[in-house]
Amino acid sequence: MRIETFFPYRLAVVAEAFSRQLVEVYGREHGLSREEWRLLFLLEDAGSLNSLQIAERTSLDKVQVSRAATRLEAKALITRRVLGSDRRLRQYTITDEGDALFRAAFVGVAARADEILSAMAEPDLAALLQGLAALDKAVADCSARRAEEARFKPVQDDKQREAPPLLDTQTEDR
Repeated sequence: MRIETFFPYRLAVVAEAFSRQLVEVYGREHGLSREEWRLLFLLEDAGSLNSLQIAERTSLDKVQVSRAATRLEAKALITRRVLGSDRRLRQYTITDEGDALFRAAFVGVAARADEILSAMAEPDLAALLQGLAALDKAVADCSARRAEEARFKPVQDDKQREAPPLLDTQTEDR
């Protein structure tokens, strides 16, 4: 199989190329990293989220969220505070300055996305949007099915596992 025809590869390449176009706007024009942009986007939509909610809604890991949050907090674009007694759990909130920067950047990001998408024929764009919705559902269904299968798969502890056969170096007459 050729890599250029392998669907996961093609999807990743196109998504990365599209993303790079948007980085030119929020990155170069507004000084935000990809992780900072994603975090601001989530917080602008929700207002305030904790670290677990952010992890559920994005592909960013805890370290990426923490580093992006540190940079955004230093720029006074968000605030964060420890939640309760678990010092690992944080609450993130967008500030007025963060909201203003996001809205200014979003105008350019949306215009760039529209520029790219408007280069597609209308039936192709409609098919793409329908296909993305179908792919999203298929991935969610597959994930749910695998999680359900894993739930019912018996877990073996060390005592239940059979030891691999050893090379028998002893003879029976000893």
